[in-house]
Amino acid sequence: MKIGLVRHFKVAHDFPSGKYVSADFMEQWFKDYDEADIFYGETQLSEEDWKACYSSDMTRAVKTAEHIYFGEVIQMKELREIPSPPLKGKVKLPFILWAIWIRCSSFMNKQTRAEIKKAEKRINQALDVILANGEQDTLVVSHAALMVYMRKELIRRGFVGPKFSIARNGELYVFEK
Repeated sequence: MKIGLVRHFKVAHDFPSGKYVSADFMEQWFKDYDEADIFYGETQLSEEDWKACYSSDMTRAVKTAEHIYFGEVIQMKELREIPSPPLKGKVKLPFILWAIWIRCSSFMNKQTRAEIKKAEKRINQALDVILANGEQDTLVVSHAALMVYMRKELIRRGFVGPKFSIARNGELYVFEK
């Protein structure tokens, strides 16, 4: 059995550049990102005969899945991205420093660690559903942070596949058991 993980295509929402931004600006930026369209691309699905496709129910993942897979796309809220941590304070920082803080919050922020635990449970629920449908090759279209934890769970369940720290938009990562 093979499971192919694909991160949604690039989102058509630019990162702020060269300016200091507030926590409120970042909160709004994330909301706008979640609602933005995507830049359609191509995904090399290799020679596999993918029998099923599951997708996060977030628009960017659904649009990607419907573009690369020519059958029914099953949307699952369990495959949604891990929410960004709450951003507070009056300080203004360059966008890159906010991004670093968000990345580090998985180690330092209690609420973020709780969201990661919830995401791990969601991943297990999603994989239980996917694997219950039998030994068929299946595509899963999701999000960068979630895919890191999904990869860990697939490995734990006996799958073998590539390493990645941040999945590339529209790229296929195949795991096999």
